[in-house]
Amino acid sequence: MLELLLSKRLFEAVKNAFNLNFVYEIRLRVGCPLVVNFGGKNCFIKEKNVGFRAESGAESYVCCTREDVKHCLAAATENSMYAVNNQIKQGFITFRGGLRLGLAGEVVCNALGQVETIKNITAINIRVPHEVKNCAHTALTFMLNGGLKNTLIIGPPGSGKTTFLRDIARSISVHTDISNILIIDERLEIANCVDGVPTLDVGQTADVISGANKEYAFREGVRTLKPDVIICDEIATAADSEAVKTAAFSGVKVVATAHGASINDLKNRAELATLLKEKVFERIVILSSRCGAGTYEHIFDASLNTLYKPAITQ
Repeated sequence: MLELLLSKRLFEAVKNAFNLNFVYEIRLRVGCPLVVNFGGKNCFIKEKNVGFRAESGAESYVCCTREDVKHCLAAATENSMYAVNNQIKQGFITFRGGLRLGLAGEVVCNALGQVETIKNITAINIRVPHEVKNCAHTALTFMLNGGLKNTLIIGPPGSGKTTFLRDIARSISVHTDISNILIIDERLEIANCVDGVPTLDVGQTADVISGANKEYAFREGVRTLKPDVIICDEIATAADSEAVKTAAFSGVKVVATAHGASINDLKNRAELATLLKEKVFERIVILSSRCGAGTYEHIFDASLNTLYKPAITQ
């Protein structure tokens, strides 16, 4: 799908410089070198007569122009920014295949201070999803011991949390007798449904609610779909936390993610500290990108006892 989002000049530069299977992010900034996160490392592409040039010391790098950004936005929105403005005002656009474009530009607010849209977009971060089968195998060993446990997966951006969720959904579907999985895909990244059908492998027993906030999706999903487990990305607000707690205390298992690098990060965020204090999550998996996305750092139980800690050389 990158060939649709990037101008021909930029796509050829990326394709010729890198194995696309290991490209995680591509950053476009008007007037600046293109930045490609390849295998966890940010890289520039040396210019080789592919068009626009920018001098940086002794090196010349492939650079992004305003036209490149316009091309990307036109492709991502199918030439209708208005049609996806609900996403744009939240700072992103989701594209086919699970690609997500983070946006930077001029935020436009109404008289009440509510965000109406983002205009004059000059920077885009394209996040490229990867399906890594069995990447969550070690975590699942502890999550499924004695029955599925409520689990929180934390890690900084780029540590593979969403990839983990996708593999957990698929693995639960294939390897357990859990019948009904509900995926709450608020930003269309986990399953990336097109016309309601997942384009990424989340197993054969998953229902997906796309584009809804967690407060609505948890309430209506539990009421109407009778899930055995709910899988969702990014607990970020008090409302998210309350929705998770209500479901967990109603007998529905929850597997969720949150941004953070350590247990202390959870304790310092009110919406997560409450869940920690009340021992809502029976397993806490900490990921990083120290040795590439999806590096295990720690697995704890609800009382923060260590269940698994790999050697530092992982």
